[in-house]
Amino acid sequence: MTKFNHANLTVTYIAPITPFRPLEGRKYTLSHSDTTGKLFLTVGPEYSYSTTTVAKDEVFAEWVQSMGEYSLYGRVHVSSGEFDEQQSGVRFMIFKKEMDLALTAIVYGDQVFYKSFPWLLDAPIYIQFDSIYPEFKKVLYYGTPRQYLASLRGQKVT
Repeated sequence: MTKFNHANLTVTYIAPITPFRPLEGRKYTLSHSDTTGKLFLTVGPEYSYSTTTVAKDEVFAEWVQSMGEYSLYGRVHVSSGEFDEQQSGVRFMIFKKEMDLALTAIVYGDQVFYKSFPWLLDAPIYIQFDSIYPEFKKVLYYGTPRQYLASLRGQKVT
């Protein structure tokens, strides 16, 4: 995994979403620059789809409620047929390898939000890998926001 550097993260909020509210409808789009290594997090009421990225390398996530409990549910695009099985496998492995970095950026970039909703620090994070190839079409558990913030601070987050 690439090491997270907060100086390489740019966060943009799109109204009516603010660093503090609301929870409902809060969507995250994380993109990156392969040349600079910079990460770009957009937090808004809609996903921010790139018009320049052909490979569809963004990570999309949102807070979803099921049976009274919230989880951060994300998704990434592995392949819908534009990549063959071998290329899709490479994309799947890269997404898996870099997902901790992506989730660290999302959680760190929106960390003020957790002051308004501290109980979400312990919400589960799930990532859906979308692919036409069954071996890459999965939903994986990635811990909690608290774990990502704690790993950055080297201590427990309160």
